Amino acid sequence: MNSRTLKKQLKYIVPEIRLALIKEPGGKPVAVSRPEDLEKFIEPLKILSEEHFVAFFLDARNSVTNVHVVSHGTASASLVHPREVFKGAILANAHAIIVAHNHPAGSMTPSSEDIETTGILIKAGDILGMKVIDHLIVSATGFSSLRETHGYLWA
Repeated sequence: MNSRTLKKQLKYIVPEIRLALIKEPGGKPVAVSRPEDLEKFIEPLKILSEEHFVAFFLDARNSVTNVHVVSHGTASASLVHPREVFKGAILANAHAIIVAHNHPAGSMTPSSEDIETTGILIKAGDILGMKVIDHLIVSATGFSSLRETHGYLWA
């Protein structure tokens, strides 16, 4: 049996998965050099009543090229796994990412889970060669940057 015949037979036994990233039309990419540069992107998170975890994909010039809603949780939690965060980033050929999530209750203070998740994402990004630039926590009154408040995570 040659490889062509095997591939034909496997086609009916094992489902084939095709991953694709569809780029929708939008504005020009916006360069990010500080957390405040993302304010217009995170604005919709301020009014949501459940937690949403979002990843922003950046090119080599730190311009936001894509956004992906990684998780939609409950009023007090959202489930995040590095695989889901980086899957879209790899497909988008991102150079780096910035993640953000909202706290519907209004606190901008990171929870222990937020800090732990950030550390895991930074390590996963290092392995993949894709830096995690920052993790923003958004509330109705503003946002905070874990890079600014917990910079040791990046050390």
